Amino acid sequence: MVRAFAIFASLMICILAASAETAAPPDDVAPAATQNQMLAQFAKSFATPTRLTGKIARWDSGICPLTVGQPPLYTSFVTKRVKDVAATVGAPVDAAPDCKPNIEIIFTTTPQALLDNVRRHQAGFLGYAQTSAQKDRLAMVTHPIQAWYTTQSKDLHGMATIDGPTRSSGAMALSCMICSKCQFCTGVEAPFLDVPDVTSAVTGSTIRDGVRSAFFHVIIVVDANRMAGYQIGPLADYITMLALAQLNALDSCQQLPSIVNMFAAGCGQKTRDMTQNDLGYLRGLYKMSPEKTLQFQQSEIADVMQATVGR
Repeated sequence: MVRAFAIFASLMICILAASAETAAPPDDVAPAATQNQMLAQFAKSFATPTRLTGKIARWDSGICPLTVGQPPLYTSFVTKRVKDVAATVGAPVDAAPDCKPNIEIIFTTTPQALLDNVRRHQAGFLGYAQTSAQKDRLAMVTHPIQAWYTTQSKDLHGMATIDGPTRSSGAMALSCMICSKCQFCTGVEAPFLDVPDVTSAVTGSTIRDGVRSAFFHVIIVVDANRMAGYQIGPLADYITMLALAQLNALDSCQQLPSIVNMFAAGCGQKTRDMTQNDLGYLRGLYKMSPEKTLQFQQSEIADVMQATVGR
């Protein structure tokens, strides 16, 4: 009898141990493989490759944000937030007090009028466009907070050109972009920055060819009419994401918590601050190899996210 009971007890222990090994994890804990897949998808969905190189652009010169259209307390908060996050994730920051703005953040009650003015006088700041119709579409305000990116391509020797439909060398006017009324300045003699044409010096490697994409200028327009009920902290975090990365997922809900879900329709997963997923993406963006192809860049960003967020 004792022997039979001992055998029964041993069998029960084995069954319980096997059940413990195969039991599903709690609903709030994602298996490691699933989490890594979600992080990889997050990195992939965020990336917006440039038209000319097909690679992910980032800042490789010091950022100099300028915010206008709100009281000084708020504008200085937004500007400082962009700089602080940039320093945290490894993006270059121009610390000079008199630096020339290359990120212009504009709060305005007339966003479309502002973009129409840009379209008329400085269409190059809207981004890459080949036709007048494309420029018209680029100038349309479609989001409460929206960004327009001017990118440049740099070859193996660091020679750069502004991305445009032609590859000829030339210059781009850096006029006084913002006035006190959030309109583009007129009648100001603008300095010119000579940007020589890319010489197409490459390595010959299909993985790392020596060519990279970088931001040249970013305009971020905030429709002040649609900001009622939003606090400045989350708005500053959303703006910061647009200032440091060109995102491709503003209209769809991310599976993982992200500040970019703030204005996406139908998202049940809203956050009030920049999340670790967002910071992980930015860290990966500014650690990736800029000369590698898009697939390798996305993989490197995902690896950084898994090493930091997925721990």
